[in-house]
Amino acid sequence: MSTPRPDDEPEEPRGTLRPTSARALTTCAVVGLVLGWALHPVSVRISGRPPLVSWTQALALVLVAAILAYLAWHTWQTVQVRGRRLEVHQSVNRLVLARACALGGAAVGAAYLGFAISWLGDESQYADRWLVRSVVAALGGLGVTVASLVLERACRTDGGQSPP
Repeated sequence: MSTPRPDDEPEEPRGTLRPTSARALTTCAVVGLVLGWALHPVSVRISGRPPLVSWTQALALVLVAAILAYLAWHTWQTVQVRGRRLEVHQSVNRLVLARACALGGAAVGAAYLGFAISWLGDESQYADRWLVRSVVAALGGLGVTVASLVLERACRTDGGQSPP
């Protein structure tokens, strides 16, 4: 009985990851939009008042978007421009972060947009405040989604294959 040679060994299967799908992003956005729009009237019926939307909430989303944008730029510079490889755990962590934030940002941003839409035509003294803050938060959620998709794209490599 001879020992198998390296040429006889089967090649390890290589998996591929596809980018976050438009279907998943759309689903999260639609669910978030409906829930955000329904939150205003439901909370008024249950508690007698709408939920508070503070500047802290809106600006926190903008800050997260800025952090993700910087991380995407840094990753792009490292992997795509300089041609260096990240450690495996760094690549996986950034990819998981990007996917989670892309889906979460779509859902949260759309929820704030739905909440803003629910205030249109409302004569309440708080309507203008909640509308503006909700729109800023929705834009922050959109920023999180876009920056996350850019980060996901920056993590892409050639799969270890050498160019022709």
